[in-house]
Amino acid sequence: MSNDLRQAALDYHAKPKPGKISVEITKPTKTARDLALAYSPGVAEPVWEIAKDPENAYTYTSKGNLVAVISDGSAILGLGKLGALASKPVMEGKGVLFKCFANIDVFDIEVDSESPQAFIDTVSRIANTFGGINLEDIKAPECFEIEKALIENCNIPVFHDDQHGTAIVTAAGLINALELQGKKLMDAEIVCLGAGAAAIACMKLLVNLGAKPTNIYMLDRKGVIHSERDDLNQYKAAFANKTDKRSLTDAIDGADVFIGLSGANLLTPNMLKTMADKPIVFACSNPDPEIKPELALKARDDLIMATGRSDYPNQVNNVLGFPFIFRGALDVRATRINDAMKIAAVHALRNLAKEPVPQAVLDAYELDHLEFSRDYIIPKPLDGRLISVVSAAVARAAVDTGVNRKDYPDFYPLPPNEF
Repeated sequence: MSNDLRQAALDYHAKPKPGKISVEITKPTKTARDLALAYSPGVAEPVWEIAKDPENAYTYTSKGNLVAVISDGSAILGLGKLGALASKPVMEGKGVLFKCFANIDVFDIEVDSESPQAFIDTVSRIANTFGGINLEDIKAPECFEIEKALIENCNIPVFHDDQHGTAIVTAAGLINALELQGKKLMDAEIVCLGAGAAAIACMKLLVNLGAKPTNIYMLDRKGVIHSERDDLNQYKAAFANKTDKRSLTDAIDGADVFIGLSGANLLTPNMLKTMADKPIVFACSNPDPEIKPELALKARDDLIMATGRSDYPNQVNNVLGFPFIFRGALDVRATRINDAMKIAAVHALRNLAKEPVPQAVLDAYELDHLEFSRDYIIPKPLDGRLISVVSAAVARAAVDTGVNRKDYPDFYPLPPNEF
């Protein structure tokens, strides 16, 4: 980052008021009567009602539109383990996106915990405050244990966005890219460089959507994850194939798809040249991808390419997912975000990319034209249709799978039950 941009970022966060989010009052407080209703003695009435029936908290408090964005600071962006407090700017930033894109209120919470169990205990005890919990920037493999335990302990949606948000957007883009390349997910040979939370969640979701585990080659820092290794945790071991491939060079040879969730400049043009005809590359390391699009497209003119960056086509951006997934879940008071809801989000995103693009979206990105093609496989984050299309699909899937506590809202269109 340049010195100018670094200073601009610091100034943005510090001035004119420190931080990026605040709390607003939603009721009048101008008279003595207002204050009597807001606090004593009036506040006793909703207290009694909630004590009689906890569901009344959704009627009398902000619980139903309030999400906790929670981290332990163990895996902050690409910066590593810098501590819970250092994660606060990121958690506030997530709050900005929730509010901006889906009008969801957020409390950011940074938990300085000595162990995964301590984190689980802390979050479990405060969960009733919220309508949902977004876990963020928690390192693997602890994040898997933490999310699983909190889903079991809490009766509200718990969603680790580094895992599932990345997986949902990646899957939507990949299915569309495969279609454009004349290929099918069930037949595609996939190389996944990276074996952390996002990578494992991506591969699990792709398997749920039809990819064959035997066609997936996952690599960590030691190379290909294969069945003869004895150093694998249970999450990596699920993707251990019986193969003689050991390196990225071995694995990439003949592959249809490369998904990078690792580090900069790890995929070379020579490796790319050995991939199958009409390859697909999702180089999602940020800020620098596994291979720069300029290099990749120079090596292969039959390529479809996506990155995590906004200055290239096909940005794999979690903001396409989490605000609208939570919006749909909150609107039906879902008790969890299950696989059906995630898959519904995938299909909603991929189908939206095939629809005519509104002029407002073109204007926002200063474009004359945009249509489903190799440079447009997933919607743009500023597409105003996302909140209705994705949220509606998630809400419908929640209702169809019985995890809702409220009927499907009248203000949503009725999406198809099958895609």
